[in-house]
Amino acid sequence: MTVDGLIDDVLRREGGYTHDPADAGGETRYGITAAVARAHGYAGPMRSLPVATARQIYREAYWERPRLDAVAKLTPNVAAILFDTSVNMGVVVAVAFLQRALNALNRGAQDYPDVQPDGVIGPATIAALSGFAARRGAGGDAVLAKAVEALRGERYVALAEARPANETFLYGWLSNRIG
Repeated sequence: MTVDGLIDDVLRREGGYTHDPADAGGETRYGITAAVARAHGYAGPMRSLPVATARQIYREAYWERPRLDAVAKLTPNVAAILFDTSVNMGVVVAVAFLQRALNALNRGAQDYPDVQPDGVIGPATIAALSGFAARRGAGGDAVLAKAVEALRGERYVALAEARPANETFLYGWLSNRIG
């Protein structure tokens, strides 16, 4: 698992240009919304967003800035899931899933202290993740991944329940994004 491989997977899954009226994200190319592209300095038409720009945005905004590289050193599988979740739901939501899962798996703070589910990977989150890895060993990665996936699946269902137009996307989200 490399960040380039993860980006390749997202580009394959997201495809080219779309502008589905049912999609609250609006215009996208390679899964990058117009709002995200503009926030990263791209001013051209979304149909023309270069793949190199999409790759750069994915690497910087969804891997490096949220510190998923630090997560990958401890739990590569979870880092991969968080990357895809960040792309699809936002970095803060993805990281909060990790933090919530770590809190729920720490046996009442016996294994390591709870962390604030603020959606930011800081020293406390890395310490909790290290504590989890030390306590649970190699098999812990799979269990933590399942916990994050469960939170992710619940959010997809909640999004479809809250906005009927999202029902159009629910099957694909569950089919393509939940392991």
